[in-house]
Amino acid sequence: MIRRPRRRRRQTEERLNHEAWAIPYADLMTLLLAFFVVMYAISSLNTGKYRVLADALSVAFNGEGPDADAGVLPGSTVTGSPPLGTLELGSGRLPIRIPKIARDRPSLEELNAGRIAMRIARATAPLVMSDQVTIRQHPMWVEVEIRNDVLFASGSATLNPDAERVLSQLAETLTGFGNSIRVEGHTDDVPIQGGLYRDNWDLSAARAGAVVRVLVAKRLDPSRFAVLGFGEHRPLQPNDSEAGRSANRRVLLAILGQDEVAEGPYGINRGDPSLSPAALP
Repeated sequence: MIRRPRRRRRQTEERLNHEAWAIPYADLMTLLLAFFVVMYAISSLNTGKYRVLADALSVAFNGEGPDADAGVLPGSTVTGSPPLGTLELGSGRLPIRIPKIARDRPSLEELNAGRIAMRIARATAPLVMSDQVTIRQHPMWVEVEIRNDVLFASGSATLNPDAERVLSQLAETLTGFGNSIRVEGHTDDVPIQGGLYRDNWDLSAARAGAVVRVLVAKRLDPSRFAVLGFGEHRPLQPNDSEAGRSANRRVLLAILGQDEVAEGPYGINRGDPSLSPAALP
């Protein structure tokens, strides 16, 4: 009987994976990136940027974003915003007296400020991330500041072609709310040289009016709005550089609490004949 030689079993040597470190390293880098992005967003004055980044990170890690109708984010008071007892004008702060009616107003959740800020941040996310739109959430109102480059050419109150798209998104966001809105126009200190406008007051008021006309054309109630022109007299930065002048050219929308009128507290009784001198005893 012929015996066949046994085949030797080939012992497969385990190959060491020298790249196994790459997976935990990549995870660590992703978490560090997310951490520094969130820290940057918190340090910024633009609340809308924080909200956009928080939404994006929630989608990346959880697969879904936060509820669009969620209330105020934890710690929603804006870093760098003036406290209730001060009014910020340019680089200084002036003390003001807060009326009792203002101190007794409802919380942010009841005023829809959190939902308004979140929806506006989502609707204008690309502009928020590029610092063309800044959203600030104050205790009793929400500010939406739009840089002039997005809306108008230099020295003009005619809206740019892309401006109506931005304002349409803003109008769609504000449709579900009944809050009053104060629209403010601001310019730099460069004097007007001829043209349609006498001075920067005229130009700033015309720009604010142009924004309101687009919003009203999108079926927002015109009685919700007030138009103000501040000219160059409420600068954000000194006008001694091009960057400063560019920051000062802006339109600001102040979305007020539901119980407020756009022109201020005096608007409630303005024109009341019972308050005239002839009606007084």
